[in-house]
Amino acid sequence: MKRTGRLFLSAVALMAAFGTATLSAETKITASKDGKGTPKYVFVFIGDGMSYPQIQSAAYFAGKDAAGIVDVVKKSENPKDSPYMKALSFYDFPVAGSASTYDATSFAPDSASTATSIFTGNKTHSSSINVDITKKIKYRTIAEQLRDQKKWKIGVISTVNLNHATPAATYAHQASRKSNYAIGQELVASNFDYFAGGDLMDPQDKKKDKTSIYELATQAGYKVCFNQKSASNLENGDKAIIIAETLADAKAMNYDNDRKEGEWALRDYVKKGIELLDNKTGFFMMVEGGKVDWACHANDARSSIADTLALSSAVEEAIEFYNKHPKETLILVTADHETGGLTIGYAGTDYNLFFRTLDGQKISYAKFDSDYVVNYKKNQTSFEDVMADVEKLFGLKMPGSNGSDKNGGLVLTDYELNRIKTAYAKTMKNDKSRNQQEYDLYGTYEPLTITITHVLNAKSGLGWTSNSHTGLPVPVFALGAGQNDFAGFYDNTEIYNKMAKLTKVKKD
Repeated sequence: MKRTGRLFLSAVALMAAFGTATLSAETKITASKDGKGTPKYVFVFIGDGMSYPQIQSAAYFAGKDAAGIVDVVKKSENPKDSPYMKALSFYDFPVAGSASTYDATSFAPDSASTATSIFTGNKTHSSSINVDITKKIKYRTIAEQLRDQKKWKIGVISTVNLNHATPAATYAHQASRKSNYAIGQELVASNFDYFAGGDLMDPQDKKKDKTSIYELATQAGYKVCFNQKSASNLENGDKAIIIAETLADAKAMNYDNDRKEGEWALRDYVKKGIELLDNKTGFFMMVEGGKVDWACHANDARSSIADTLALSSAVEEAIEFYNKHPKETLILVTADHETGGLTIGYAGTDYNLFFRTLDGQKISYAKFDSDYVVNYKKNQTSFEDVMADVEKLFGLKMPGSNGSDKNGGLVLTDYELNRIKTAYAKTMKNDKSRNQQEYDLYGTYEPLTITITHVLNAKSGLGWTSNSHTGLPVPVFALGAGQNDFAGFYDNTEIYNKMAKLTKVKKD
C-alpha cells in the first residue's frame, strides 16, 4: 500500500509540475469546443476490439517508460527517469463516456451484433447483421436514414474486408455475417458514395454463373480502384470503391507496423474520403480500425498498438475538418467490444512496465506466419536458425547473450526458452490438434508465433486472458456539435439514439 501510494503521489506531483504537457496531442483542436450547433458532418471511428487497455497501451508505448529513450515533448519538461505518455488524438476531446456492449447472445458479443446496436439502436444475436433475433425483421441503419431522409453522402472505410461485419453493419441486413456474396450485393445496392479498405470476401459467388461484385459495382456507376494512382485521381462527386493496393492476411490491409513507405495508411483513405464527400448538405463517414481486433485475437500487443496509433492518426484528419466547421461537425471515437482480455500489468514485472521491449518487434504475427513460419515447416528449419530470426524480428535473445532478462531485458530465461521450444515442436509437426492446455496456450494460432508474442508481451508487462472477445465496456469520445449528449455511462444502443436525435432522423 505504501508503494502504491508513493506511485500515485508521484504521478500527481508530475502532473502538477508539468500541467497537461504529457497529455497534449500533436494535432490541435483550434476551434471552439463548446459543443454548440447541429451536426451535418458526422464521423464515427470504431476501433474494433479496442477498449481502454488497447488505447492506454498505445499511449504508453508512444510515450516513454522509465527505462525508455523516446521523447515526445521537450526534454526540459520531464525528469529524465520519469515515465510519461503521449496522448492519442482524441484524448483532447472535451467529452468522454462509456458504453456497455452485450448483445442478445452473450456478455462477450461479436462485431456483427454490436455494430448493429451502434448503427440501429437494436440488440440482436451474435453473427447477425441488422436483423432481429427471429432473423425476419430488418433494421435500417443511421447511414441509410441519413442517405434517404437528409440526402447526405455516405462513406465507409475499414482496414479489413469491406463486407466484414463492422463495415457491413452500415448497409447490410443478413441473418449471418458469413453471407459474403449477399453482403457484397447489398454494398452495391446501398448506393453509398465511398467505400475504401480491404478486398471483398467472396466477390465472386461460389456459383460461377453469378456476376462479380466488382462488375456489379461498375454497372451501378462506381469507379472501382485497385491501386493508389487511380484512387488519387478520384474527384469530389465521384462514387467510388477503393481496394488497398497492397493486401495482407485474409486480403485485408496491412497492419500498420508492416506498412511500407509510400503505402497508404488509414489516414490517407480518410483524407481522400473527405475530399470526395465534402458538400453543403452533409455527410456521414464510418471509419474502422478493424485489425486492432485481429491483433488482439492473436495476442499481438505490438500490432494492436500500431493499428490503434494508426486510428488515432486517422482521427486527426477529422479534427482538421472540424477546425473548419466546428458548429456543423460531430466526431465520435468508440469501439464495438474488447478483444483478448488485454491488461496492463503482469506478475513477472511487479509494479513496472517496460514498453520499450516492444521496439524489438519489427513485424506483425501474421507477416511472421506468412513470410517465415510457412518456410520453417516446409524446410524443417532448425531451432537455432529460427531463433536467429526471432532475435532479428522480435528482439528476444538466447540465454547467455549480452544483456539482462530482468527489468525490460530481452534475454530469454530458461523457462521462456523452453516455452518457445515446446511451441516450435508443435508448429514443426504442423499439428492442428489442441488439448485443453494447448488451447489455453495457443488458441487456434500458430504455437510458435503466439508463444513468441506472449513472452515478449510478458517482458513488457502486458498480459492476455483470451483469444476471443470479452465483456469490457468501451469508451466513447466526442467532439463537436452535440458532444455533451455522449457523456456518462450507457448502453451501446444509445450511441445510435443520440446520433439520430442530433441529426433529426426518424427511426424506421
